[in-house]
Amino acid sequence: MPASIPPDYEERVYAGVLGKIIGVYLGRPFEGWWHDRIIGELGEVWYYVHERRGLPLIVTDDDISGTFTFLRALPDYGNDPDIAPAQIGQTWLNYLIEKRTVLWWGGMGNSTEHTAYLRLKHGIQAPASGSIVTNGKVVAEQIGAQIFIDGWGMVCPGDPERAADLARRAASVSHDGEAIYAAQVVAAMEALAFVERSIPKLIDIAAGLIPADSVIARMIGDLKRWRAQEPNWRVAYKRLAATYGYDKYGGNCHVVPNHGLIILSLLYGDGDFQRTLMIVNTCGWDTDCNSGNVGCLMGIVCGLDGIDAGPDWRGPVADRMLLPTADGGRCITDAVQEACRIANIGRALASEQPVHHKGGARFHFQLPGAVQGFTPQSNPSTGANVALANVEGHSVAGTRALAIRYSHVAPGCPARVATPTFVLPQQAKMEGYGVVASPTIYPGQTLRAGLSADGANSGSVTCRIYLDVYDADDGLRREYGPEVAMKPGAFTGVAWTVPDTAGYPIAQAGVEIASDRPANGQVYLDYLTWDGPPNVFFRRTDGGTMWRRAWVNGVDHFDGWGDAYTLIQDEGVGLAIQGTREWSDYRVSAGVNPHMAKSCGIAARAQGMRRYYALLLCNDAKVRLVKALDGLTTLAEADLTWQPDVICHLSLEASGPRIRASVDGQPVFDVTDGDRPLLDGAIALVCEEGRISVGDVRVQPVG
Repeated sequence: MPASIPPDYEERVYAGVLGKIIGVYLGRPFEGWWHDRIIGELGEVWYYVHERRGLPLIVTDDDISGTFTFLRALPDYGNDPDIAPAQIGQTWLNYLIEKRTVLWWGGMGNSTEHTAYLRLKHGIQAPASGSIVTNGKVVAEQIGAQIFIDGWGMVCPGDPERAADLARRAASVSHDGEAIYAAQVVAAMEALAFVERSIPKLIDIAAGLIPADSVIARMIGDLKRWRAQEPNWRVAYKRLAATYGYDKYGGNCHVVPNHGLIILSLLYGDGDFQRTLMIVNTCGWDTDCNSGNVGCLMGIVCGLDGIDAGPDWRGPVADRMLLPTADGGRCITDAVQEACRIANIGRALASEQPVHHKGGARFHFQLPGAVQGFTPQSNPSTGANVALANVEGHSVAGTRALAIRYSHVAPGCPARVATPTFVLPQQAKMEGYGVVASPTIYPGQTLRAGLSADGANSGSVTCRIYLDVYDADDGLRREYGPEVAMKPGAFTGVAWTVPDTAGYPIAQAGVEIASDRPANGQVYLDYLTWDGPPNVFFRRTDGGTMWRRAWVNGVDHFDGWGDAYTLIQDEGVGLAIQGTREWSDYRVSAGVNPHMAKSCGIAARAQGMRRYYALLLCNDAKVRLVKALDGLTTLAEADLTWQPDVICHLSLEASGPRIRASVDGQPVFDVTDGDRPLLDGAIALVCEEGRISVGDVRVQPVG
């Protein structure tokens, strides 16, 4: 096995991530259908069928969310290859919001993941939380461990043994027995695929890492023999269904039959991305789960060229992904961002340095074909046309850029492209798994972009960065940055401080191309990014709903009266969170009215439901500065008598490891956290068992 990262590692991870989301989006519209129904209503599934089913293509899905969320345990715990299952279990508790994000919340003993979450919540640590001893064989051997496992394989390029070991640790949080073996096989194949393209070899080596007497190993052996005897995958499918079908294994979605479909499609797919996906989807059962695993593996095996060899899989997707978790600023993301994060975890495990393209720009377009969520914006009132292409060159600090190809641009007829920065109007009522998100960009931050143009008509062309901001009616209004004239062949850097939006979230960021005379040509977007602390005043408004959606709702009841937010938590600690992990040094302040609560206050550097600093008014006549990280630690406390229905003005400032706090303008704490400090994260409003209202929420740069 290689001792270092393969030279094409990041690009192959990107292909794996693309394969995963393509596979899920392909199989999701007919999830749970059996083979006969698929053949009768859809025929062989060679391409997306969402339009035929009247469904959106880009959706929230547990297969995607769980895969790219639970892997965060590694960076959250220092990318330790010996990470413990209990630490991965803590990651579940941190990023999941009970009954709202990521999982199928089907109830104790019915949904394996919900059952495991409840075990973790009530103090049963992993691996006991997912064990057969705790939950029984049928519950413990459902499909979930397999569907969430791809990231653990991708961080171990060329090292299937390590991938299988990490897969065991991760899978044991919620599963046991055959479910763990299936997850280990998938992760090991994906790890090995970075250095080995032969599908039979991938299967043989991965299967050799699990017990030979397991059902998964026996089924793989049977499928290999059937493949040698029978050239028709349909005949092999019928034999699989008869021998290892749903009637043989209990529960809602057992891993054994579905793992069998993964192996069958790989054996009969002839190493072709599209054919392999066709087989696994046409067979049926848990189509989005199986198709996601197969798509990821085949993406790694075939690379971007293999994905692009068939129909246009990538164009409709445009890299777009949604990851609804308690880390709301990471919900609106794309395949490039997630691939780069995964690749840097893999580099860390290999003791190599991380790579941050173009100075860490959010949108850098450095991977072939990447558009990172940018799509042309329709403008029926004009005749301007626009198309996008990822091209080589036209970059100051990299090797690729996004070409914006426009035509028929004229006075009053601009061309526009944009990428989401928050929930878009059409996503607000998404069925199934809901969208839980915070915006990724805020007032006060500095937005930066790099632009250049070709020679055709560029002397008359101007560009503006713009932001679409929600209004009181949940419509969109536009804020423009400075207008820049595009000089032929010259690079132009743009910096713009995001203006105040009156508390309304920013929906998308884009580029507008205009001209004072008819023009055709290309503008190249080298990068687009933003940084710095926000300077924002969060207001509860009477109009619209998007102000509420911008808060990640981790309390039992969240709304508002007048100008204040109302939080009610029936049991335990609840948080309403807003912001991103890119926020580091800032001050958050708010007026907190503790109507009745065990404790309440504000938090800084929130990284989910169980990682934050908080300044709390407590009902034992104390004010406390606490740190939530693998439990709750009191960093400092002081006597303070507060009265119900009397507003206390709280302020919490974070600068490096130093945390300062004040109450009603009087300093109370100044603490330096020298033990695993939390150095970035969002703000939160905190309520423990009671009802509070919070107004005048402000986030400002330190000083």
